[in-house]
Amino acid sequence: MTDLKLPFWAGGAALVLAATFFIRDAYIASLVKLCCIAAVTAVSLRLVMLMGEVNFATAAFVGIGAYTAGAAITILNWPFLLALLAAGVVAGLLSIVFGFVTLRAKGPYFMLIGFAFTEAVRILYSKSETLGGTSGMIGIFPPRALDGWMPTFIGGVSLLVIFALFVLEKSDFGKVLIAIRDNENVARTVGLNILFVKIACFAAASVAAGIAGSLHAIANNVISPGDFSFLVAAFALAYVKVGGEGHILGPLIGSVLLVVLGSYALGLGGDEHIFYGAAIVIAVLLLPQGITGLLTGKRTNSTVGN
Repeated sequence: MTDLKLPFWAGGAALVLAATFFIRDAYIASLVKLCCIAAVTAVSLRLVMLMGEVNFATAAFVGIGAYTAGAAITILNWPFLLALLAAGVVAGLLSIVFGFVTLRAKGPYFMLIGFAFTEAVRILYSKSETLGGTSGMIGIFPPRALDGWMPTFIGGVSLLVIFALFVLEKSDFGKVLIAIRDNENVARTVGLNILFVKIACFAAASVAAGIAGSLHAIANNVISPGDFSFLVAAFALAYVKVGGEGHILGPLIGSVLLVVLGSYALGLGGDEHIFYGAAIVIAVLLLPQGITGLLTGKRTNSTVGN
């Protein structure tokens, strides 16, 4: 397995978690939680991009994770950590079924299927009285022991999930994903079960997306169907493209930059979407390889997995 740069990850994680200990301002705490959740979502989307597909169903599995955790905590009264684990497991299991049916499609067809699935699941939430209908679910509270420490907890869980996906990318499995992206037919000729590999990749990404959804639920204490439209995946794609898809740090940088920028844009009223959208367009046009591509000096057209 390629060098995982463990000292770098350990140092970065320690620095981030240490910084969260000193957060006492509610606005800053909220911003940190949003950045962490956005980063996990973006990294999960990028994992599927390693095999050459854009997964708009990411938004659906974020929602599945959020509603699973919400139902486990408020309806079933499950222990907090078990509810978070269940969110990832349920999202992963459902993604296996979804992937088996849909991953024979490629490119824009797969993306459109993901978009349609996301909207269908969102409508399902709004029609379910058990899940709160259009009003959503309320009262998704973490244990009292975490009061005042939620940025640290969410940051820690997010770092673990992101590192797990990084390990997966740097393993032989990650190399297989890149081989499929580069030339699926060549990969098939050496005996690879392409569909199985794609489903495994999709499931791993969906587990991460489900955990991101569960963190969203406990961070906000309230969820509703409108929180999980296709825009979740669209924003995640923007984080990846702006930060750079050639390295896992790209989605992290893009998430922090755009979440902070989006928070600032909220104060612009009706000009919010124009300002935010223009920032993304300018970044993509001027930095085709994203911020990490600029920092590393790469000029190639496709750098995912390098």
